[in-house]
Amino acid sequence: ADIYVGGLWLDALMLLAAVIPTAFFVTLIYWADRYEKEPIWLLAAVFLWGAVPSIIIAYIFNTLFSAPIYLLAGDGAAADMMSAAFIAPVVEETVKGFALLIIFWLRREEIDSWLDGIIYGAMVGLGFALVENIYYFIGQYQDGGLNAWSVNVFMRSIIFGLNHALFTSMAGLGLAAGYLSTNKFVRMTAPVMGWGAAVFLHFWHNLTVSLGGGFILAALLFDWGGVWLILGIMVWALVQEGRWLKRYLAEEVHQGTLTAAQYKLACSSRRRFGFIYGRFFSHGFHSSRAASRFFYECSHLAYKKHHFALFNDAKTARLIQQSREKIGRLSQNI
Repeated sequence: ADIYVGGLWLDALMLLAAVIPTAFFVTLIYWADRYEKEPIWLLAAVFLWGAVPSIIIAYIFNTLFSAPIYLLAGDGAAADMMSAAFIAPVVEETVKGFALLIIFWLRREEIDSWLDGIIYGAMVGLGFALVENIYYFIGQYQDGGLNAWSVNVFMRSIIFGLNHALFTSMAGLGLAAGYLSTNKFVRMTAPVMGWGAAVFLHFWHNLTVSLGGGFILAALLFDWGGVWLILGIMVWALVQEGRWLKRYLAEEVHQGTLTAAQYKLACSSRRRFGFIYGRFFSHGFHSSRAASRFFYECSHLAYKKHHFALFNDAKTARLIQQSREKIGRLSQNI
């Protein structure tokens, strides 16, 4: 027999089923940014964009653009499938992607590698998925009880839990690849291709899940194949960032900005971690925080030097000098 859960217990259950997996994925993605963490306030802002404005705007436009489908096909499974496959992906990936465009318009100096674009895109997607999951969990419980709800939670939060992060990370990847390229064709086409990949993956997932049966396997293959592809790109980007640190910070040792010991620490995420937490237990929070800021500036300097090597622009030259000055002040305690 099915089990009934009501009142505040039900509300808490719905919330926890969505929040716990999301919190895990957010933590995992934030941890993956090994050398130069993105500003928490900016990550929170794009997450909230995905969770609130994106949901509201997408609901309005999904309803508006789906209306002709329901008028022609009626209220049935076929209309639901067409709306989910052909309307929702375009609307939702466009709305979610707007937050990424704002970053590239107003805070583009935060984008130093492909990894940054992926991280911002994933955060938008996770915010969207959080609220969408709560909506579907409530509906599933009302329609099928706790057993049906449990299956839905497992599928949406675990099996397909990274879907929206995957979709929008493609858009973020495209924007970052375009912004960081010196090739005009790539700068123009990469953002469009990233958005197109997001829409296609979203379309394919919705279509195959709507068809059901054996098509679920196709959804799993594409969704998890995409996740592994993004993970592979993230690992590659981290390796690239590590090379930038070794190359560009070695020059700073010769210039006297860093000591050889500081250089060795700055080029290893493992050594950084050990040093920061060692400082916390031996000297307290403020010393640990100062060490964290020092290593952040080391990464920032290396990334900006790489950017300057590509584009040779005056703004980046100023940022490089500012970063050197900050490192000089912070290094006194390292």
